[in-house]
Amino acid sequence: MKVLIICTEKLPVPPIRGGAIQTYIAGSVPELSKNHDITILGITDPSLPETETKDGIHYVRVPGKLVEIYREGVINYIKDQSFDLIHIFNRPRLVSPVREVAPQSRIVLSMHNDMFKRDKIEPEEAKIAISQVDKIITISNYIGQAIIELYPEAEPKLQTIYSGVDLDRFVPAYTEKGKKIKEVVRRAHNLEGKKVILFAGRLSANKGADVLVRAIPELEKKHHNIALVIVGSKWFSTNEITDYVAYVRALADRLSVPVITTGFVSPDEIQNWFVASDIFVCPSQWQEPLARVHYEAMAAGLPIITTARGGNPEVIEVNKNGYVVENPEDPKEFANYISQLISSPNLCKELGQYGRKLAEEKYNWNRVVNNISSVWDEMEEKIKNNAPIGLDNEVKEENEEIIDLATKPTEVSDIPLEFTHGKNEEIAENLEQVEMNDPEEMDEAKEMMEETEGVDKKEKVNDEVVEEVEEVTEESEVVEEIVPKKKVFVCHDNPPAKPWFKIKVEKSKKGRKNRKRK
Repeated sequence: MKVLIICTEKLPVPPIRGGAIQTYIAGSVPELSKNHDITILGITDPSLPETETKDGIHYVRVPGKLVEIYREGVINYIKDQSFDLIHIFNRPRLVSPVREVAPQSRIVLSMHNDMFKRDKIEPEEAKIAISQVDKIITISNYIGQAIIELYPEAEPKLQTIYSGVDLDRFVPAYTEKGKKIKEVVRRAHNLEGKKVILFAGRLSANKGADVLVRAIPELEKKHHNIALVIVGSKWFSTNEITDYVAYVRALADRLSVPVITTGFVSPDEIQNWFVASDIFVCPSQWQEPLARVHYEAMAAGLPIITTARGGNPEVIEVNKNGYVVENPEDPKEFANYISQLISSPNLCKELGQYGRKLAEEKYNWNRVVNNISSVWDEMEEKIKNNAPIGLDNEVKEENEEIIDLATKPTEVSDIPLEFTHGKNEEIAENLEQVEMNDPEEMDEAKEMMEETEGVDKKEKVNDEVVEEVEEVTEESEVVEEIVPKKKVFVCHDNPPAKPWFKIKVEKSKKGRKNRKRK
C-alpha cells in the first residue's frame, strides 16, 4: 500500500530532538517500509531538508509550530497526492480536514495523549472524527478508556498497541557491553561505588523531579553511598533555566549526597545513563498516558518505581519488575521503596532481570511492527473489498458546518472581542495549575494567550491581567540572572516550602464594563 504517516507539529522525524511519538514512528517504520511505500509528513527543522528519501522512506516537512499553520501545510500537500492509507498521530482535529481532501483513503488514528478531552476538541467534531476513521490505536489502555468514557461509540474501533524499545541500544549492566559503558560513565562522573538513582524526563512540575529530590533526605538517614542523576531539561533539545529547573537545583544543592543534573541528553546517548544506574524512578504527578522511559528502564535491566498515574502502572508487574507509588505527592513513599531496593541487591537484580525479560518478550519493536501490520492489513482488505468509507451523505450534510469549521483555521480578527475577554480571563485564571496538566495543554494555553494578545492590546482591555503577567515575567528574569546557565546548582537562603515556580494571575473582581483603562 501507499501509506502516509502524519506526525505532530511539535518535533521533527527522525527524532533528532527526542519525542515519544517521533521515537515510536522511527522505531516501527524501517520494518513496515519493507512491505509498504511510506511517506512521513512532519514539521520542518533547520537541520533537516524539506524533502528526502532515506532507506526507502520518503520524508516531507512543512512549516508550522501552531497546529493551524501546520494543518494548512498538511492539507495542501495531501491535495496533490493519492494514498491508500493515511495514519494520523495524536491529532483528531486533523481527521475531518484530511477526509475532505482524501475521500477515498482509509484513515487510522493513533492516540498518545488524551486529545479527545472536551477542552481539546468539540464533541460534535470528535464524533465526526470517530466516524471517519477505521481504527483508533491507543498507546495505553488508560487513553482508550478515557475516549470510551466520553464517546462510547468509539469502543469497537479501539486497539491498544504499546510502544517498544531498541534492545540493542538499551542493554543491562550485567552484559559485557553494558559493563563497559557503566564503568566509563561512572568513572567520568565520580560515581564508583555508589547506588545510583535515575530520573529521566522533562523538567516540569508534572514530571515530579522535585518530589524525588525531596525523598533523598529520608534515604540519607539509612544509606550514605547513594547518588542521584537527573537527566533532562525543560523541553526537548534545549537547556533553558526555568523557575522550576532552578527550584529543583536549589533543593538538590542542599543535599549531602552527589547530585548530577545533565541537562538535555541526545536520544542517541541517553541509554548510557540507564546502564550506569541501579534504580529508575518515574515520579510522575499527572495522568500520564504511559511514559516511554519505562520501556527503556526495563531494557536496561533496572527495577522501576513509578506512580499510580494514567497508564504508567500498566507495564509494572508489582514485586516482579517494580513498584507503584499510590500517593505520588509523598516523598516518603518513594524513599521507602528505594530503600528496600538499596538494602537488597539481590532483589534489585531480580526485578531488573525480569524487566529485561518483559522488554524482550512484550516491548520490542518487532512486536509493535506486527501489531501495526495487522491493522494495516485490515485496511488493505477493506480496500480490496470496497468496504464503505467515512460518513454517509445524510450525516455529512447535517455536520457540513462543523466540518467546514474544522477545516478552516480561525483568524483572530474573526473572534468577537467579548469572546477574547473571556478566553484571556479563563487562561489567566488557570495558568497557575496548567504546569500540573498535560504538557500539550500548557503549550496550547500559551498559544491561545498569544493569539488574543494583539486584540487585547489594541482595545486596551485586560490591563490588570497584563500587569500581573509582566510582574511574574520580571520575577522570572531575576531568577535567570541568579542562576548561571550551566550545569551548576543554585541555592536560596530560605527556599519556600511550596514550589514558587507557579505563575499566579488572579482574576479581576471588576466587571468588564468597569475595567480600568489606560
